[in-house]
Amino acid sequence: MVDFFSEYCVPCARLLPSVEALHRSMPDVIVLGISEDDDADGARRMIQAHGLSFPVVHDEGHLLAGRFRVTDLPATFVVDARGFVQWCGAGDGTDEVKVAVEAVR
Repeated sequence: MVDFFSEYCVPCARLLPSVEALHRSMPDVIVLGISEDDDADGARRMIQAHGLSFPVVHDEGHLLAGRFRVTDLPATFVVDARGFVQWCGAGDGTDEVKVAVEAVR
């Protein structure tokens, strides 16, 4: 699962606790957070504020967002074991994310 977020994004702040809970409840699912903040300090603040235990990378220059064609935050992608995107969504639809992850598992 790949989750794009930013410190300035209010829906991101609502979604991240659910992403963290999903990560803890499904340890076999790899979760990667991608910070779209202008600097790495924003990413660090979000990790600390939400107690994130999954890896988070700072997308300097927004290259990853461009590759995934992210236009709105938060943006979540569920990827299968072969690397194919099976589901994507924007907004804080935490139940939808969990259902998509369960389906790909």
